[in-house]
Amino acid sequence: METREHPHREAWNKGKLVGQKAPLKPKDIWAIRIHLQNAHEVRDLAMFNLAIDSKLRGCDLVSLRVRDVTHGNQVLSRAMVVQRKTQRPVQFELTEPTRTAVAAWIAKAGLRAEDFLFPSRLHDSPHVSTRQYARIVEHWVLAAGLDPSAYGTHSMRRTKATLIYKRTKNLRAVQLLLGHSKLESTVRYLGIEVDDALEISEQIEI
Repeated sequence: METREHPHREAWNKGKLVGQKAPLKPKDIWAIRIHLQNAHEVRDLAMFNLAIDSKLRGCDLVSLRVRDVTHGNQVLSRAMVVQRKTQRPVQFELTEPTRTAVAAWIAKAGLRAEDFLFPSRLHDSPHVSTRQYARIVEHWVLAAGLDPSAYGTHSMRRTKATLIYKRTKNLRAVQLLLGHSKLESTVRYLGIEVDDALEISEQIEI
């Protein structure tokens, strides 16, 4: 029996590796930042910096409103949003480079407090969709000379969380920052049991 697919719709994962996406390394972060700065991509620089700092899922990042990250004319150093997936609030920091980039984007786009931070250029969507965001991330990854099949929107969410864990080994802190309800979810998300086991194994000489 034949199954007919819509002629214009392809499976989102067609030809792509499906699985846990790798976090970016610090050198990759800087490569993307420099590329976006040199290309004067004001929106993308704000989006990239905010994606790294906030550790939000793509659906939460693209649906941010200006008022979520500002107070009056000031971009906040800390913000809080309710996650769509879990309905749990999660807090995140906005570092100085992120605040500068977000402020520059808000000014350039002439956004008001109630506006979406990343409005869509398409008429049928009020803000950048998660699919558009995935395509934007792919452009960033390619600009850094990385394999786009190994990285995705979850790479943005995992990057800072992974760096924090590697430097502090504080799982509880990472759990709070990612907004996970269970510690086991954080362990699985970071894939740290395997990494830690390998690190310990590498230090044992026989």
